[in-house]
Amino acid sequence: MPERRTVALVTLGCARNEVDSEELAGRLAADGWELVEEASDADVAVVNTCGFVEAAKKDSVDALLEANDLKDHGRTQAVVAVGCMAERYGKELAEALPEADGVLGFDDYADISDRLQTILNGGSHASHTPRDRRKLLPLSPVERQEAGMDVALPGHGAPADLPEGVAPASGPRAPLRRRLDTSPVASVKLASGCDRRCSFCAIPSFRGSFISRRPSDVLGETRWLAEQGVKEVMLVSENNTSYGKDLGDIRLLETLLPELAEVDGIERVRVSYLQPAEMRPGLIDVLTSTPKIAPYFDLSFQHSAPDVLRAMRRFGDTERFLELLETIRGKAPQAGVRSNFIVGFPGESEADFAELERFLTEARLDAIGVFGYSDEDGTEAVSYDNKLDADVIAERLDHLSRLAEELTAQRAEERLGETLEVLVESVDGEDGAVGRALHQAPETDGQVVFTTGDGLVPGRIVMAKAVDTEGVDLVAECLPEEAGR
Repeated sequence: MPERRTVALVTLGCARNEVDSEELAGRLAADGWELVEEASDADVAVVNTCGFVEAAKKDSVDALLEANDLKDHGRTQAVVAVGCMAERYGKELAEALPEADGVLGFDDYADISDRLQTILNGGSHASHTPRDRRKLLPLSPVERQEAGMDVALPGHGAPADLPEGVAPASGPRAPLRRRLDTSPVASVKLASGCDRRCSFCAIPSFRGSFISRRPSDVLGETRWLAEQGVKEVMLVSENNTSYGKDLGDIRLLETLLPELAEVDGIERVRVSYLQPAEMRPGLIDVLTSTPKIAPYFDLSFQHSAPDVLRAMRRFGDTERFLELLETIRGKAPQAGVRSNFIVGFPGESEADFAELERFLTEARLDAIGVFGYSDEDGTEAVSYDNKLDADVIAERLDHLSRLAEELTAQRAEERLGETLEVLVESVDGEDGAVGRALHQAPETDGQVVFTTGDGLVPGRIVMAKAVDTEGVDLVAECLPEEAGR
């Protein structure tokens, strides 16, 4: 009888990382590894790291150190780093963090089982030397699909990618994926990489150039998730508005969304990571008028002062962004909108900061993320002059964060009296019943707290009325004889 091998995956960062972890879980399960929830119960703890900003890197290092501590008083024998931070720094991370028994890059994912077994047996696997992954695919998008067959693209895996003699346990229709929780919500990767060259962002260098998944793969994975009990799928990538450009149709998302909405068992499809400069009238129409497609707009504004946006190598300004929001709300008045913003970017003047305040005050966003600028290795902005003092950045960050909290609370109050379509996510005795309306994405936005959990079960869609607020959250009561599903 084969020796029992256990592995736990600890995921940090964004929803894209969650998809990658479930692909790793699928590969490991197919090769006989037993997946366990707690790192303390696993022979090997695999930490899927985030390498986006300094705070996320610190969280990743802390998670690796915490897992390493388990080796002194638990079952855990090895701790392995994967994910963006591991890919971005490779040997450098391995040398700086000897507590990690292995640092594996994206190219190791296809052989993850062998890599972990080697490490578990006391061997070692040489950490990679990071490289610019944008150079692995052709410059021309239309030439990338064929070339992409030979490039590691986490989250794009299919059962055919497994070693010979290893088959997925869930059947021929299943993707190369194993769910790590029982949530009624799951993310589906639409594409990988990014062709934009924002001066503050290092993601394209370690995630690579933009490459779309084929619609049939996205549909197949969505059908499989529906069979697993998923009710809402969230489409994720570095830039969903570019989907299809390497498949010969930049409007492919407008075609794919209605097909996803028709998948049996799926009650809601949500699209994240939209670029304002790439929003098309047809895409807005599909997002605001297609049944089961959430009228939700996760728009990456980053700032609104034109001089700052140009320095960021981005497009737009306050008036254009407000016009875009007006167009969206003209078609779907209850549409949800969220965005992230960077304050203290090199050269940001007091007038620029005031312009950003003006935009936020007029935009009526449902959720706002605010980050203070910090230099990121390998980005153009590192070389910029006119860097702001740390105390100025901290002061602006504090001011805008407090304003954002106030504005999103006001926006929640504007929704009082609205009829909400709510997906119930959890029901328990202490916290009651909690769910999310169409304008609320998982993890990043507010939520709906029900006045009573009677008759509610996770995964059910109910109609409810917003009767109160708790900051950005809504308090709601189910409508009598509601037409839920």
